[in-house]
Amino acid sequence: MRRFVAATLLAGLAFVGLATPALAHNSLVDSNPKDKVALESGPQTITLTFDQPVQGGEGINTISVLDPQNNHWEAAPPQVDSTQVTAPVRPLGPSGVYRIAWRVLSADGHPVQGELSFTVNKAGDGTPLPAEELAKFKNGAGTAAPGATDEGGGGIPTWVWIVGAVIVLGVGIVFALRMGGKEDDA
Repeated sequence: MRRFVAATLLAGLAFVGLATPALAHNSLVDSNPKDKVALESGPQTITLTFDQPVQGGEGINTISVLDPQNNHWEAAPPQVDSTQVTAPVRPLGPSGVYRIAWRVLSADGHPVQGELSFTVNKAGDGTPLPAEELAKFKNGAGTAAPGATDEGGGGIPTWVWIVGAVIVLGVGIVFALRMGGKEDDA
């Protein structure tokens, strides 16, 4: 009986351990421009690459390019092609640090958001996106909050859930073995 309980609990542990990656939210794996890079002039497009396909649809995903005064420099809504999300950028204006605030709908249906930055060394002659144009293609989706991360699950990283499951199963195994030993002795 004791071996059966132990084998069952170990099989459950293996099942939970193998199933966890399939439940994970999308993670940003690459970007162009790279985070914290210094550029001579502004990029023409922003490209974000994720580890899983991103869900598409009008107004679902956002990429905002913001200067220090929070003026918008994106030229159009982002386009999704499987794991890549791209957005064109207006010719930039002043030199300095720009933020890329992004929000996408993860493959599992949960929103994921984050922020990157880049520095432009040479000022351009562009003008920011007028507010009326921004309202047209944002469609109420909003932008990612400053300092947002790409961790979902209510802010609890996946590894915490994995460690918790291992602890619970470990306690269950110890309990089952102790209870099984008492039954075998009787």
